Parts: sequence; structure tokens; C-alpha cells
Amino acid sequence: MITFTAYMIAEFHDYLRSRVELRDTDLMRISSHAVQMDLRRNQFLFSEGDVCRHKAFIVSGILRTFATRADGSEHILQFSQERTWAIDAESYDNQIPSRYNIAAVEQSQLLLWSKVDFDQLLSEIPALKSFAERLISRAIYNGRDRLLSALSASPEEKYNDFVRDYPSLIQRLPLRMIAAYLGISMKTLTRIRRAQISALK
Repeated sequence: MITFTAYMIAEFHDYLRSRVELRDTDLMRISSHAVQMDLRRNQFLFSEGDVCRHKAFIVSGILRTFATRADGSEHILQFSQERTWAIDAESYDNQIPSRYNIAAVEQSQLLLWSKVDFDQLLSEIPALKSFAERLISRAIYNGRDRLLSALSASPEEKYNDFVRDYPSLIQRLPLRMIAAYLGISMKTLTRIRRAQISALK
């Protein structure tokens, strides 16, 4: 019978094999440095003021990266779902206190690598380093597109883009989190959704 940890490692290996050519020995070396972490719904991976000390791969679940305003409301920067990574790159790279929080939206299972271990893997496995650099580039491109949308798109366009880009998340996320990610009010989001439902009738 396969253990849950073994299942997580198998999922991670399948993810890597689908994206980068690595030897089985390299796959085992990478996963041998991983530590399993389970998060309950709303449990924090780390909080504002903490140092981001790990690179996290999501095997199952959803994490959100967010900042908290003085009134307690959230600015959500990013959702990270299965087969993606969660990290505050600035805090992780420079080992300085983070300005953000990362917490589970739903029960989530993660694999974590410390910075020391992952940096060593990058230096010793060129294919992994190249893959990591591609992920960084993609994150930069996505961040640029998100900024342009925040500056120029209408609320309707923002919501439609979210539905197009994250169709699997619509039913899994609370509406208040979608609104916080889009930077619109709950009232506006409710109006948009009602108008779209009415248009389908």
C-alpha cells in the first residue's frame, strides 16, 4: 500500500517529468530534500514579518498570497493551486522579513525545500536550474500582465479574465477572495455575476 508521502513524491515526480528532462537519480535527489507539510484551511505557511525560508510545491489544495490592510481586509496577490509553487521571492532570496502572508484556502498538502538545500540542488543539477529560471521568467510575465489588467481593465474584464485563466478555481474560492484578488468590491462582483447569469437565461 502506497503511503501518503510516497503518493506526494510520485505526484511531484510526474509534475517534473512533464516539464523538464531529468534523470531518475536527479529526481530522487530533489525529492529526498523535501519535507511534507499539511495545512488546515486558513492555516498560515508564514505571516507578514516572518522570513520565507522554504520553497513550497502544492501537491493538493490552494494557497493565497496576500497583504492585510489596516481595517483587516485583504489584498490578494496570487492564488497557488495544485502543481504550482508558493513563495515570497523577495523574502526568500534575500532572507528578509516578508511583507506578505501565505495561507491555505482549503486543506492543502505541500512539499517544502529549505533555501540552502534548494540552492545546492540548483548548483548541482543544471536542468533543474534552467527550469527554475523559466518559472521565474513566467512569473515576471504574469505579474506584468496582472499589473496592466489592474490599471486598465474594467471590473467585468477582470472577472472574465479570471474565469478564463482559472476556471477550476471559480467553484473552490469564496467570492470575497475573488473580489480581493480582482481589486473590486463584493457588491460589484455580485452585480457582474448576476448580469452574466441573467444573460444566459
